[in-house]
Amino acid sequence: MSIRDQFNKHSLHPWADLPALGGDQSTPIIVRGEGVYIYDESGHRMLDGPAGMWCMQTGYGRQEIADAVSAQIMRLGYSTAFSVINPLEVELAARIAANTPGDLNRVYFTTGGSTAVDSALRLCQLANNIKGARQRKHILSRDKAYHGSTFLSASVTGKERDKTAMDTLQEYVHFLSAPCQYYHEREMSEQDFCDYLIKELEDKILELGAENIMCFIAEPILGSGGVIVPPLDYNRRCWETVKKYGIVYIADEVVTAFGRLGHWFASQEVFGVIPDIIVFAKGVTSGYVPMGGFAVSESFMHEISGEQAHGNIFSNGYTWSANPVSCAAALASWDIIEREGLLQHVLEVGPYFQQQLRTLLDIPLVGDVRGTGLMAAIEMRLENDAAGDALLAQDYTIGELVDNYCHQFGLLVRPLINVCIMSPPLIITRDQVDDMVTALRKALLLAQSDLENLRTSSGK
Repeated sequence: MSIRDQFNKHSLHPWADLPALGGDQSTPIIVRGEGVYIYDESGHRMLDGPAGMWCMQTGYGRQEIADAVSAQIMRLGYSTAFSVINPLEVELAARIAANTPGDLNRVYFTTGGSTAVDSALRLCQLANNIKGARQRKHILSRDKAYHGSTFLSASVTGKERDKTAMDTLQEYVHFLSAPCQYYHEREMSEQDFCDYLIKELEDKILELGAENIMCFIAEPILGSGGVIVPPLDYNRRCWETVKKYGIVYIADEVVTAFGRLGHWFASQEVFGVIPDIIVFAKGVTSGYVPMGGFAVSESFMHEISGEQAHGNIFSNGYTWSANPVSCAAALASWDIIEREGLLQHVLEVGPYFQQQLRTLLDIPLVGDVRGTGLMAAIEMRLENDAAGDALLAQDYTIGELVDNYCHQFGLLVRPLINVCIMSPPLIITRDQVDDMVTALRKALLLAQSDLENLRTSSGK
């Protein structure tokens, strides 16, 4: 039985298309990776446009990370953070704390981004209960935000096209507008649009009552929602607004941390924000082994520790919290990023990456190209009257066509319905950026031709 046959018989993937379960014939079977490239079972090479899932910062086949992981497995393959300390978690926490803004000096490790968001939200719940503010239950998030797949993190996720029959917490979660002018009145100036968004945030705070709001959670750049880059000063003004009302600010840097925007953390360096909590994952280990976590401010923890804890504990944790093997991978990845100057490299190659992708705007199928650093999105659209389920089906068709053609031309993209996500490994060169854009142009033009033929044949 072939790998695909066994997959169709036994596997259930994330975001599985249940109506088509067991009938997959197109998902690539990847068997090897090297640098910025991955290879399928036939040996076909593809540039990894999304870097796995935003996470392969240093690229594939890093011997240093393999050696560090192997050595740590032989030295100490497991330890539990529930009852012992391993030296690598201390070293990694110290490095993270040295590079976070403000007094975010306390680091908590989890298994990934979803559990990190979930844990940060639970810490906020605990803190309010300890301080006698049990009415603080409401959470502010944004449309098109993505924060994870646990019950709590999925509840604060605002991707409307991902909402299915699964339950989420709705009573206490409130979604503000996505800070993307492409989805709003494009005649507005960027400043006016930012003013509108900040007023919406403040109006919601006043409507709910600041004393009832637990936190505001925000990705600096909305990643899986379509690489939405907010207006200039939006993040800083959101932070200033929520802090004016005494509300906790959580920056979800699962995607933007560890070099994606050219800095270890982007909150202060890029956006002028000093959050109460920063959530991280993905690039912390360059994707080699699972890890996530958050850094929380000393001032936040001071209010709920020592005598002010009133005997409470933070009863939240995971079997693999601060796993020594994951810590070894993270430290090895960190060393590579520093030694090879990858943060500076992103600052230099990122603008070229964005500039070259914007050349695709001359293709009618391309509605928008947006991004910053080494993360970008190409949104495709057709000018017609489709709406509702018909529009969704049409957008899926567009994404699948572009995805399939990109495969043929040696490029793996991450099609989020009608949006192509691009977030290559930090080691990508200008020549490889050019190869990526060339493949995208060919794929977009062929997909556009196919869609025009379909419309002609259907008489539309």
